[in-house]
Amino acid sequence: MKKIILLSLFLNIVSLYGQNKKEISRDWTSFNQTIDIQTASSKKFKVVASVRVDSDEPMAWAGVWARVDAKNEEGSFFDNMSDRPIKKKDWQSYTIEGTIDANSKSLIFGGLCLYNGKFYFDKFELFIENEKGALEAVEISNPSFEMLVKNNEIPKWNLGTSNNQMIKVKEYKITSNKASTAGNYGLLIEGSGIKIKETGKIGNIKGASPQVAAMISMLENLKDRVENVVKNMDQYELDYLHDEQANRIGSLIMHLAATEAYYQVFTFEKREFNIEEKKKWNTALNLDQGGRDEIKGHNVQYYLDIYNEVRAKTIAELKQRDDAWFEEVQTGYDWTNHYCWFHVMEHQSSHLGQILFLKKRIPPQKELKLEQKLKN
Repeated sequence: MKKIILLSLFLNIVSLYGQNKKEISRDWTSFNQTIDIQTASSKKFKVVASVRVDSDEPMAWAGVWARVDAKNEEGSFFDNMSDRPIKKKDWQSYTIEGTIDANSKSLIFGGLCLYNGKFYFDKFELFIENEKGALEAVEISNPSFEMLVKNNEIPKWNLGTSNNQMIKVKEYKITSNKASTAGNYGLLIEGSGIKIKETGKIGNIKGASPQVAAMISMLENLKDRVENVVKNMDQYELDYLHDEQANRIGSLIMHLAATEAYYQVFTFEKREFNIEEKKKWNTALNLDQGGRDEIKGHNVQYYLDIYNEVRAKTIAELKQRDDAWFEEVQTGYDWTNHYCWFHVMEHQSSHLGQILFLKKRIPPQKELKLEQKLKN
């Protein structure tokens, strides 16, 4: 393990070995180096890197980023340039400046990029304040990417936002490139096939009346949030049961689809589930022990395909109704159709919170020993 002693500041470059490797899908990626830190007093630091972006997509951008983690597991500093995103096509040098205080345990720094395009990085530099109050250069590994990329991995750098994981993002290809500002090579990260959904607006759904359009956009926003939380989960995580009263995350996704399917027949056809629909949906609708026993053993796409199919029908049916239909009251319940679909929307929000709570508390999967694997 390599150590750098800078007067009273002790830095330890974290090893890249023993990382957990994972491939996921999302609309951004990042890379980093992590340095362990011990200091008795606050020290200023500076990260400098050359970056350029070649993209015709308005929302695409890159950034240099840095985070200081404290000993109490909280972040004491973070900057990823989201307030000043890099979009320029020519090489320029960009800087992150911050402070490492006495409670700090590590400094993480690197680059990131979002959406489709070509993102170029080169010549990373790190400076930390010494005892004389001057910023002093600290050696980092492969700062100008002269060590060539292999299999989408950057030598001496982690992929992701921490040192103990190697997070490969399917939408991004990482290569060495002769476009550089220092040495013979620079780093090229190319994003492609990423579909950007408009957020921050309610309504404006083509083919839908104003109130219906607002409801569709809210339903879709919450569904997107659910999908973003679960889309990279494996079967172990989807099936994990915290205790005998809990629900599996896979069953909760099915529950969202089942509830929406119920309100489809309730509002569009003014009836309850028929016998066939009860057989198909009631276990997921009611959850409890039946849900714990029966809804498991599937990958995430199995659940999302069902959820997507139900949602496609919801949107198609809602577009055939207008705002006046929204205000119609369901006989015997004193509920308007608008209220019913508001309930479906907030129901998604409620279970999204439950899924987030459960996901954060799933323990790592225990690896089987070789003799156990052979027996199976």
